[in-house]
Amino acid sequence: MEIWKNKAKVEEYRERAKALVSQMTLEEKVGQTLNWAPAVERLGIKAYNWWNEALHGVARAGVATVFPQSIGLAATFDEDLLEEVATAISTEGRAKFNAAQEYDDTDIYKGLTFWSPNVNIFRDPRWGRGHETFGEDPYLTSRLGVRFIEGLQGHDENYLKAAACAKHFAVHSGPEDIRHSFNAIATKQDMAETYLPAFKACVQEAGVEAVMGAYNRTNGEPCCGSKTLLLDTLRDEWGFKGHVTSDCWAIKDFHEGHHVTDTPVESVAMAMNNGCDLNCGNLFHFLKQAVEEGLVSESRLDEALVNLFTTRMKLGVFDEKGKNPFDKIGYAEVDTKENRALNQKVAEKCVVLLKNENGLLPLDKKALKTVGVIGPNANNRRALVGNYEGTASRYWTILEGIQEYLGDDVRVLASEGCHLCHKKAQGLGQEDDRISEVKAVCANSDVIIACLGLDSGLEGEEGDQGNEYASGDKPNLELPGLQQHVLETICSFGKPVVLVLLSGSALAVNWADQNVPAILQGWYPGAQGGLAIANILFGEKNPEGKLPVTFYKSTDELPEFTDYSMKGRTYRYMQSDALYPFGYGLSYTDFEYSNVDASANADGAVVNATVKNTGKMAGGETMQVYVKVCKDGAPNYQLKGIQKLFLAPGESKDVSIRLPKEALGVFDENGELKIGGKTVIYVGGQAPDARSEKLTGKKVSAFEFMI
Repeated sequence: MEIWKNKAKVEEYRERAKALVSQMTLEEKVGQTLNWAPAVERLGIKAYNWWNEALHGVARAGVATVFPQSIGLAATFDEDLLEEVATAISTEGRAKFNAAQEYDDTDIYKGLTFWSPNVNIFRDPRWGRGHETFGEDPYLTSRLGVRFIEGLQGHDENYLKAAACAKHFAVHSGPEDIRHSFNAIATKQDMAETYLPAFKACVQEAGVEAVMGAYNRTNGEPCCGSKTLLLDTLRDEWGFKGHVTSDCWAIKDFHEGHHVTDTPVESVAMAMNNGCDLNCGNLFHFLKQAVEEGLVSESRLDEALVNLFTTRMKLGVFDEKGKNPFDKIGYAEVDTKENRALNQKVAEKCVVLLKNENGLLPLDKKALKTVGVIGPNANNRRALVGNYEGTASRYWTILEGIQEYLGDDVRVLASEGCHLCHKKAQGLGQEDDRISEVKAVCANSDVIIACLGLDSGLEGEEGDQGNEYASGDKPNLELPGLQQHVLETICSFGKPVVLVLLSGSALAVNWADQNVPAILQGWYPGAQGGLAIANILFGEKNPEGKLPVTFYKSTDELPEFTDYSMKGRTYRYMQSDALYPFGYGLSYTDFEYSNVDASANADGAVVNATVKNTGKMAGGETMQVYVKVCKDGAPNYQLKGIQKLFLAPGESKDVSIRLPKEALGVFDENGELKIGGKTVIYVGGQAPDARSEKLTGKKVSAFEFMI
């Protein structure tokens, strides 16, 4: 891991920033703390808008490669792939920035400070923004977050390629509709075990340049003005050297929603004094008054500006054009053929095969005359992209991907089936107005591909335009509208049925699990998603994704949405069997583990195994290492090691995974890491639970130690 090997260069930037700030008036300084920082022409400072997004591609600024949504990227369990994706994103980001600068465009979404990744923990499947995250596990989120940041920021010794931002610090994960007033109460144990590790890794391993505070309060303190989070933890304990930004308009929540202050001046003073350097919004205008009234010292304001200008200097924007290597990235690097190919490859790797009874998949094109493609997500572009998305130059829906793959060789019949969530597809029609068409397609097809699920109109951020559920959160885990009815109608014809789910979160497809022979989870697979899923369906590619979240049977087994205790949540603490467990995913081929062994002591552990592809297709496998510390209140077991493997038929590889001593510990009620006692290490291609064993017919290896 590289964190600014050239420390002298960083000090040079900070000294330059101090010199620049020392020449500014109070009014000029205050202006620079807003995300839309104005120009200070007398000092050679150009206008700059800090707000830009790159969650799964450069967003909201015209054409760019639209990769699969983050939750789909997480399903790859592939650290190298995450950095490859983020590298492509930062290249396009630089290309678009350079073009915007050439034409004097300093608008929003045109800068190099990308407010990504979202490393919050997807603790509850109802949360609308969960698909922006890397799932429910702190270890997986840490590993993928670190590599995503490294891809965005690059590895140049003197300059950042782009500046990444770990958000939303901390514990933010719904409900969306009360986030501006909500107080998330989390124990020291849950903070240390679950909510903070990914942020800590982003800071200490990846050297993330920015951290964004959350809207909510955490244990009584508004996150964008939290001494505990921003000063005690982030700066003092972790040694963070970058800048902190508020979430957008979050600071006005201090007095309007949280009622911890009475006036805007008090709110900006609280934010600034507790370590927030930049305001996404306009409230920091009141900093001038706060300084004049003695509520904020000008030296603290100067410190914030030095943090901000140091970031801009690391990006090279204050140096002579051409001095930093990223100035040479031209607009031709946007939306390239190579990036489209990468996008399709990534989308193929995201797909999780949840069920494949009697080997129905892959389908044999030569054995088919007519394929029926039915469902509201069959031809739904919105279900490809999720939220915080860019604009692709070309989209491939599932229907289009299947049509492209089959060409003129096989007839494709299509039906919307029903509206995604309403009772009728056509405004003037009667309820269930597409069901006769569904039946006609089924009657005339050899196999039916049902394309159901959600899109970003049903799950997303509070305030997103077009959210069907105003908050963006899901009311339950069921297929919405008439989708379940349509699926049951399809299955009543007795034809082979494949269910393709597009969603950014877990759905309780219990009936489908019992009655549909083959089920794929495709997430929001990006602009090339239809081509990728067609390749999976027809065996051109082998599904290799693993679930980064638990698929529950219903919300009945979950605690209240507002309860931030981890008890009863996620694979680490749940007591009931999952519908589909974390870490689970089938393949068209088979992988065999042999020569598995482990050694462990107080200094850490080493796990070894030989993994062989014993099937007939090349494929990807994720070797997973879990650790259970046998203490009261400890998690069931926790993911602590992953290794992604790619094996040809008959090929085997020897794998060794080293676990640091911290992986063998758990946190006590005071948030202190404790190592020692009976410890079990599990090794295999899945989690060590009974449900995974039943679904795969495989057991993982277990090794017990007294440490």
